[in-house]
Amino acid sequence: MSNSVKNIMIVGVGGQGTLLASKLLGYVLMQQEYDVKVSEVHGMSQRGGSVVTYVRFGDKVYSPVIDKGEADYILSFEKLEALRWIEYLKIGGQIITNTQEVDPMPVITGAMQYPDNIIEKLEAAGAKVDAKDFLSIAEEAGSAKAVNIVLMGRLSDYFKDIPYEVWDKAIDEIVPEKYRELNHKALKLGRG
Repeated sequence: MSNSVKNIMIVGVGGQGTLLASKLLGYVLMQQEYDVKVSEVHGMSQRGGSVVTYVRFGDKVYSPVIDKGEADYILSFEKLEALRWIEYLKIGGQIITNTQEVDPMPVITGAMQYPDNIIEKLEAAGAKVDAKDFLSIAEEAGSAKAVNIVLMGRLSDYFKDIPYEVWDKAIDEIVPEKYRELNHKALKLGRG
């Protein structure tokens, strides 16, 4: 990584574990002696509402906020959320998205239809897209709730300069003991 500030957006739906993911990522980056700013931007705070977390890191970070066209990565727990935040991705930026569909309230109430061809729309917008059924990988690890850590495992693949052991150790520091074994497995299965 160069000296410039890097920007990662973690986007999802309330209750999916985006906040734990951002905490884990912040810990990993601080272990690498980066200046790290994490900012949580909640939509509706109850389950089902859009949740966004900004993670910015580099030699010196002055603001926790990511503006449109600045995100190097968007880590998305649900593909419609990736589409919703695409304008924040820089040209040639990387989206890592779960292919799971979580219907937002307008779809549940019948006011809207869930959009088709989301992955194609993301690619057409100029994004590099790494789309996978991370939910089934989480289930393979032992729990659908571990999808956040599976996504962290996938993200860790993009940071070749940060040893895998640092990511793995972060689980021991951040995750309650009774969930650690599951999360270690989820992290490992999430990698390429």
